[in-house]
Formats: sequence, structure tokens, C-alpha cells
Amino acid sequence: MRTVGRVTTMARTALVIVAVLVLLLGLLWIFQRRLIYLPDGTRVPPAGQVIPGARDVSFTTGDGLTLGAWYVPGDHDVTVLVAGGNAGNRLHRAPLARALAARGLPVLLMDYRGYGGNPGTPTEEGLRLDALAARAFLGDARVVYFGESLGAGVVTGLARERPPAGLVLRSPFTDLAAAGQEAYPFLPVRALLRDRFPVSERIADVRAPVVVVYGTADTIVPPRLSKAVAKAAAGPVTTVEVPGAGHNDLALLAGHELIGAVAELAGRVRGP
Repeated sequence: MRTVGRVTTMARTALVIVAVLVLLLGLLWIFQRRLIYLPDGTRVPPAGQVIPGARDVSFTTGDGLTLGAWYVPGDHDVTVLVAGGNAGNRLHRAPLARALAARGLPVLLMDYRGYGGNPGTPTEEGLRLDALAARAFLGDARVVYFGESLGAGVVTGLARERPPAGLVLRSPFTDLAAAGQEAYPFLPVRALLRDRFPVSERIADVRAPVVVVYGTADTIVPPRLSKAVAKAAAGPVTTVEVPGAGHNDLALLAGHELIGAVAELAGRVRGP
């Protein structure tokens, strides 16, 4: 009888453990986007107060959201469309825009839905619509897409629909699940994710010249993932390794290696 009692107790314990795990996985499924997208929804100051000569602009997405952005004019005939990472807002990318503008490059510094005072809630499909609206705002301009981390997934998808003059991917991952597995190695990330951002798969269809920039000390998106993205590129690809740089270091925001790589690509793809 004692043996039967012990078996019953163990079975009940196992059922409780399974129930708790199922509950946790269910909560992760429901709230996963709160772990992926970390927007700073604070309304940003006027563009001209942050970047000399910049102005506030807006555009409307295919699903009816009006999104604010900053446009910085320049005398170069190639414009840089900047899509940020999963956190912050365009105010945090102002050093990048200032550094590019100092090279004469016009810059459209977009914010996704839910970021920087914009309406809406971020999802992979939502960010796709945001990027398409930003590109449409630039009309017939020759454009280099710049994607930071998660933004690399956004602009690679955009590049398949609206081919750019060139593509700069800063700290790109092969897909979101691979990056998520680094952050949560104990979870079945690939099975749980709804938003995928398959960068390596999509970049195989992009024929424009690509520059992949990564830091050797990046622990959020390890260099091996960025190298794999470069290897998957169909078009001409250049890699720029920034020694000792971590994912959120200034060197990967406005450092001379990064800015030089963007300016060099813009010079290569400028019009006749």
C-alpha cells in the first residue's frame, strides 16, 4: 500500500509540474511580443531641436496608421532609410542620423507603430507595413536601407518588395528564433514564436549590394549569426567587423567604421 501511495504522490507531482509548464508556455505564447518589442512610446521632441536642419514628417500605412518620423536633408543623391532595433525610438538613433548627415547623406529616421509616440502595437506584419509606408514617402529617390538588429529583418523583407539601391544590415540575425534562443536557451523558442523575421531566407532573394556590420563582442546577436547572414546574401556582400564592440555600444551606433561603411556603399550605388 505504501508503494501505491508513493506512486500516486509522484504521479500527482508530475501532473502539477506538467500543468505549471503548460501554463507558463501558454503565457509566453500570449505575451511573447512584450518580450520581443520594447518600444519607448514617449513622444519625441521636434526634429530640429535634436538634429540641425531636420524636420518632422509623417506617412500613412496600408492599415491606416499615421506614423511620425524625422527627415534630415542632404546634398547626396542617395537617401538612407533607417529602421531601428526592437527598443527605444528615433531619438535614440539621432547620433546615427547626425553622423550620416555630416557625410551629406539625406536620412529618413522612421519609428515603428507603438514607438516614439506613434499609434498602434508592433507585430512583424505591422512593421512590414510601416517600412513600406516609409519607402513610399521617399518616392523615386535612390535609397539605401539601413536596418539595426531587428530592423535588419524589417528592411530585408522590404528589400524583396521594394528593391533598394543597397542594403546595410547592422548586427543582423539569421532569424528571430536564433536570436531568441541565445536569450532564452531553456525555452522552445522556435516552436513558440509567431513573428519570424527570416533574414537569411529573404536575403537570398535580394540582388542589391549588401554590407553586414557586426561587433566581435556582441552577446545579444553573436557574430556567427551575422556572418551567416552575409554568407546567405545573393548579391555582392561586404562584411565590416568592429573589434570589441557590443550590441549597444556607440561604435555600432555612430562609430567611424559603421558610418564609413554606409557612406562607401552610398558612393558605390549613387546615380550617373
